[in-house]
Amino acid sequence: MALYSPPQSIALAQQPTGILPTVTGTPSGVIVALYLDRAQEKVYSGPSSYNYPAIGLMLAGQEAPAYGISEDGNWIKIYYPGVPDSSAWVYAAYVKVVKTGAMPALIAPPTPTPAVKPFVDINPTLMAAFSTPIAATLLPTFTPPAPLVVATFTDKQVNANRIPMGLLIFGFGFLGAFGTLISFLRGR
Repeated sequence: MALYSPPQSIALAQQPTGILPTVTGTPSGVIVALYLDRAQEKVYSGPSSYNYPAIGLMLAGQEAPAYGISEDGNWIKIYYPGVPDSSAWVYAAYVKVVKTGAMPALIAPPTPTPAVKPFVDINPTLMAAFSTPIAATLLPTFTPPAPLVVATFTDKQVNANRIPMGLLIFGFGFLGAFGTLISFLRGR
């Protein structure tokens, strides 16, 4: 008679063997904390929310040692474990200085290369259905303009024996006004 032995269970997943960072002492230097009126704020891989991606969060009241301040004074580089270089940048207006000290001005890291999508082969029939063909046109040719003719005037007295035009206009205007006055007085 054979003895019964229960089947051995085999582990199907490997357990992580990484080392968690631990604090072994009190950090020296400047310590900053997120204001309590802000529930959470994003931290970035560089001193800009436009040029660098967000890499984590700081919670209300969370403290972090500060490495330095950006050249423009708007961002503070803090110790942030779990990311490359264990550092992140937080907007300076969102944190208060808990422990004061000297903060050097730091140069911003290079901006990351934007992610590039791989080229996807598109079906030419499908592409033709949604694209508008552009017909080739000839470029315009250059035709020089006609030469510029500048008008010139002379002070010749051609009409020396005639009545000046301004005097005629004034005379006819006076006669018209006089006729209007007589018509008005007659119609009363």
